[in-house]
Amino acid sequence: MPLCPVCNALINLTTTTTIPFCSARCRLIDLGRWLDEGYSVPETRRSDEGDLEESEEIG
Repeated sequence: MPLCPVCNALINLTTTTTIPFCSARCRLIDLGRWLDEGYSVPETRRSDEGDLEESEEIG
C-alpha cells in the first residue's frame, strides 16, 4: 500500500476518496504548503538565456 505524502500513513486505495492523501485534512495541509510557497520547482537556466541577457546589457 502507498504512503500519504503528508503524514506517511498507509493508504487503502479501495476505500479512500482523497487519493493520494489519507484524509481531507492531509489534502488541505498539502494545499496550504503550495499556497505558502513551501514547495518549489528548481529553476534551471539555459546557456542561451545567459547570452541574451549579456548582449542586452552591452548594447
